[in-house]
Amino acid sequence: MRWRPMTNADLPAVLALAAALHPHHPESPAVFAERLALAPEGCWVLGEGRGYAVAHPWAGAPPPPLDTLLGALPASPDALHLHDIALEPGMQGAGHAAAFVADLLRDAEGRGLRRATLVAVDGKDAYWARQGFRPLPGAAGPALASYGPDAVAMARLLA
Repeated sequence: MRWRPMTNADLPAVLALAAALHPHHPESPAVFAERLALAPEGCWVLGEGRGYAVAHPWAGAPPPPLDTLLGALPASPDALHLHDIALEPGMQGAGHAAAFVADLLRDAEGRGLRRATLVAVDGKDAYWARQGFRPLPGAAGPALASYGPDAVAMARLLA
């Protein structure tokens, strides 16, 4: 099973998978469409919709609020923000996400970005800690709160 670039034709399947896997963190179709339009190089699909990844350049400590349009990417990004990486339950645990994240981070480093950020939800902070991410100081506030009470903003420095 291989990752491939996401297209607009993939959005219905991506939205269905997002709704099934993240029922407590819903996002509008416009959010996924905007991320694809703004940062197509960060939007990927596993196989024929068995998973997806959405990432984009970002700046600053607070993450973008959940279910919010960005309008534009930052003029001087210093990070790659992993907006969402989700896999069908049957695809989890096979290394698809970890290998893909490693590729994304190498690419981000090659583009001069200094770190990667994400918001861990549903107790996934331990998984992300195993991938080298650490809690991000200074990220508390309304943006992080939009992800729910268990949300943890995390970052990983790139070489």
